[in-house]
Formats: sequence, C-alpha cells, structure tokens
Amino acid sequence: QAQLAESGGGLVQPGGSLRLSCAASGFSLETYAIGWFHQAPGEVREGVSCMFSDGSPYYVDSVKGRFTISRDNAKNAVYLQMNSLKPEDTGVYYCAAVMKRVCEGPYAYWGQGTQVTVSS
Repeated sequence: QAQLAESGGGLVQPGGSLRLSCAASGFSLETYAIGWFHQAPGEVREGVSCMFSDGSPYYVDSVKGRFTISRDNAKNAVYLQMNSLKPEDTGVYYCAAVMKRVCEGPYAYWGQGTQVTVSS
C-alpha cells in the first residue's frame, strides 16, 4: 500500500531547530514533486516548501533562509530542516506527493501530519 509518513515534530523553543522527515513506502518519490504544508491552529493548510521532481527547491517567503528541503532517493524520503523557528511556525506539518514537476494539486498521497510546537 502506497503511503507517506511524517516524523520529527515536537516541542522546541523559539530560535530552535527541528528536522521533519517524510518517508514514502509502496512507491518511489523520485518522479514526484513533494510538498510540505503547514496548518496552524484554526487556520487552513498552506504550502511552505516544495521539492520539484527535478530536485529544485521552492520556499514561500515566510520560511526562506530558515527552512531547507532535501531529498534522499536511496532512503525514499524528503526532509524539511527548520531553523530559527518562530511561534507562528506552530502547527501540524504534512507532506504530500504529486506526479508532476511542480507542487500543484490534486496530490496523490498525503501523510498523517506531525505536530510542531514552538513555545518558550
């Protein structure tokens, strides 16, 4: 069964770092664009970063310079390194896969999400 699974969330102080993982099983991520999405409490889910299928990264302005997306084809996983975290980064982070060059829906697969809480 093809699926995505996120991990790596947790509680961190402002200015801290976390590394989120998005592991695929049942299919290869290599030909997919992989998006990371953030859903803050009470808000809609929004895209924050994308790994295009050709390996190029994309970031929204609010995370540029703080977040880094990467892919490990051998491990069939995509990562989101989050540095200089802010309280507004709090929320559930999801990864999703679409068999296109860029991150645009509809996505074929979604993970279950991982909670990130940035608080002192």
